[in-house]
Amino acid sequence: MATEHFDFYVLEISSFQLDDIRDFRPDIAIITNITPDHLDRYDHKMENYVNAKFNITRNLREDDCFIFDSDDEITVGHLSKIVLRCKMLPFSQEKELEQGAFIRENKMIVRVDEEETDVFLESLALGGKHNVYNSMAAALAAKATGIESDVIRNSLATFKPIEHRLEPVLSIKDVLYINDSKATNVDSAWYALECQKRPVVWILGGTDKGNDYSVLNDLVREKVKGIICLGVDNRKIHEAFGGMVSRMEDALSAREAVQKAAAMADAGDVVLLSPCCASFDLFKNYEDRGEQFKAAVRNL
Repeated sequence: MATEHFDFYVLEISSFQLDDIRDFRPDIAIITNITPDHLDRYDHKMENYVNAKFNITRNLREDDCFIFDSDDEITVGHLSKIVLRCKMLPFSQEKELEQGAFIRENKMIVRVDEEETDVFLESLALGGKHNVYNSMAAALAAKATGIESDVIRNSLATFKPIEHRLEPVLSIKDVLYINDSKATNVDSAWYALECQKRPVVWILGGTDKGNDYSVLNDLVREKVKGIICLGVDNRKIHEAFGGMVSRMEDALSAREAVQKAAAMADAGDVVLLSPCCASFDLFKNYEDRGEQFKAAVRNL
């Protein structure tokens, strides 16, 4: 790859990769939030997972930036245990900040040094509370690199979601099918459910990674009318949500899951694939799961 053709590279680094870094040093490091994930890899100890994520800050220097969610208790709690020399740029939906990004009335305010950019929340291309957080992190990174405010506003207004992440597939008989196969942990599924405005038939399941489903209870009671368990072993899901929804069925293929969800859904509903789990019991990876889901929807 010819690096001289690009001013910046944007990398998504997993905790697995961060486990073993020595010299890796980004100019701008971002931790969007930290919630339980991959605990089977980290001896089921949240502290080990948090330490791995924070390795991204290990080599930051004074002229580098660290962008983080100051509403996330786990992130803020770990910050108190370490010393960072870099520039700190937090973002929050709960409080105003001297430096960073925050909400004022109906606008997102992005403040870096003496520069301030405002973006109307209603202009953001992606809805949901989690996407406001993501937009804040992206806007801060852009502002820290000197990108002009008009470019930031236009980019946030025209951004298109990536494949397999809250990806609308088709609307059939006024039932919207959404592919969120990339949601392989509880936190991602929480955000997917939180932003739904219509009754949900929820498809979830797969290889459990030590999930605690209890954090989803309120959203399931409020938004979910039925559940399709797509996995080899669905006992934990049945135990978690069996008493909260009137209908729950099992499926061993994307096709079977989509057909059962379609039978369960009424006009005006959403069928949401947001699995909470890894895909390796029935699929090659989350992309394969998403592609099979979309193919099954198109074949209804």
